[in-house]
Amino acid sequence: MKTGFQITKWLLPGGFLTVLLIAAGCVSSDTSDLSSLSDPPEVTIGERLFLETRFAQFFATHSGSDVNKALPLGTGDPVMDETVSTGDPLPGPFKGKTMNCRSCHLVDEQFETPGGGMRTYDDFSRHSPIPDRGDGLSVTSRNSPPLVNATLERNGIDLFLHFDGEFASIEDLVRETLTGRNFGWLPSEQDQAVAHIARIIREDNGHDDFAQETGGLSYTVLLLGADPKIPASLRLSAAFQLDVQTATDQEILDTVAKLISAYVNNLRFGNKSAQPDSEYNKSPYDVFLAKNNLPRKPDPGESEIDYSRRLLQAVEAIGSPQFVAHDGSFETHSQLFIFGAKEFQGLKIFFREGTSPLSSGVGNCIACHVAPNFTDFHFHNTGVTQREYDQLHGSGALMALSIPDLASRQADLPPTPAHPNGTGRFRAVPSATDPEKVDLGLWNVFANDDFPAPQAGLLDFMCDEFGVLAGSCANDALLPFSIAYFKAPTLRDLGHSNPYMHNGQFDALSDVVEHYRIVSEMARGNQLRNPSEELSGIRLSSGDTEAVVHFLKALDEDYE
Repeated sequence: MKTGFQITKWLLPGGFLTVLLIAAGCVSSDTSDLSSLSDPPEVTIGERLFLETRFAQFFATHSGSDVNKALPLGTGDPVMDETVSTGDPLPGPFKGKTMNCRSCHLVDEQFETPGGGMRTYDDFSRHSPIPDRGDGLSVTSRNSPPLVNATLERNGIDLFLHFDGEFASIEDLVRETLTGRNFGWLPSEQDQAVAHIARIIREDNGHDDFAQETGGLSYTVLLLGADPKIPASLRLSAAFQLDVQTATDQEILDTVAKLISAYVNNLRFGNKSAQPDSEYNKSPYDVFLAKNNLPRKPDPGESEIDYSRRLLQAVEAIGSPQFVAHDGSFETHSQLFIFGAKEFQGLKIFFREGTSPLSSGVGNCIACHVAPNFTDFHFHNTGVTQREYDQLHGSGALMALSIPDLASRQADLPPTPAHPNGTGRFRAVPSATDPEKVDLGLWNVFANDDFPAPQAGLLDFMCDEFGVLAGSCANDALLPFSIAYFKAPTLRDLGHSNPYMHNGQFDALSDVVEHYRIVSEMARGNQLRNPSEELSGIRLSSGDTEAVVHFLKALDEDYE
């Protein structure tokens, strides 16, 4: 049995924290050094659950009767051996174990690894690897989205999570992820997944490496919250407490989801007070706004689009801007902490709208990426699906693809516990050898009874956007307008979240900007299937790309 100590460095919401992991055989229950933990108890315990590597189907199958016994050396899930990237594979930080949330939502695990770097709770791959279950799936259909700022308040907009809006709450997302295909569970195995996760919580003894950050206390002790040896920094409030020995399996899963959600809700980019309506302050762009006394957030009652327009007016009126050159430095980005003339030019291009009389230099970017969050949290068809599909099957292939209507699409929907035999062919990674595989995004979720939670919000969005065009707000009339629509991500700290777009199609920001120049021309020429109308308002020349890229890099920050 391995004994001794292992030092590792985890990046928590409050900053770097070096954690002493005590290997099996040398576990201590001393909690006297935990009083300095700055996060609320539910966040600290939620992080432990986020790191938990025993919830996966592979562990359930290979762990035997003792859930606290580590898998024998060399028998971990092979998908954990490496971290897949767009370059050479990186060493897997959880090699020898089984799937956990952190495997697809990394932070500093690869920070000092050649070819790696910092992440904002995302990975390095175009499509995140998942356990092999013999069903032909080895990766997810999408790029892993960053979790930082993922659950920001929407100011009246419904919360839609995942690129296609499948989930209406972070708790739903966590539950379905832990019991779903990403953790190796087939749609027909959801009951087994719930029972297994409950068993891990009930039988955990607190000796796992990740448990040492919470004093080596078992989940039973932590969740009950009654043991006097629990320090105040780990004592859960009544809202999170649960007696796992009397609770149902579903109640345990719900509590796990609630705690992980508390952790994810705490992941925020830098601002003055870590509150949703406070001012961002850590990127060169934010420093530039402050240095020039420019408005940094909407006024009370002001919409983000109106704020963005007001900001552009103020920027255009600046005679001699005070640039950022010696006001800070980056520790996790290989670039200078600057906001100069090129970034200033890019800002104006980014904020200019399609109504501008200019024939170039108009990004129309705020149509989807309004400041200060740089996302409108809504869905758009940016042409990414069509360009990827047409590159495999020829120009015009997506335009000609037969897509089922509402009455006939059931067999083609993603498999779920209610319909485990769905083909999911319209939520698949496109294949050069199989023209039926494509990812249509929102089309898979809208008016799909297997995803009831987001439907009211999605119907409101679809009706507002397309009710007039469809001639009705009925589901069958609106469904065609959802084809290839995906949720707009935030553009903050893109330097820590490449490759880009929902399918990880582009490695460089210059490729992304060039994509928009191309598809805007396609949209104006009626060469795109179901394009978002804002694409036609983009008017970029090839010379605009450099300035826009400089501006986007000025949104980077050292995430802590």
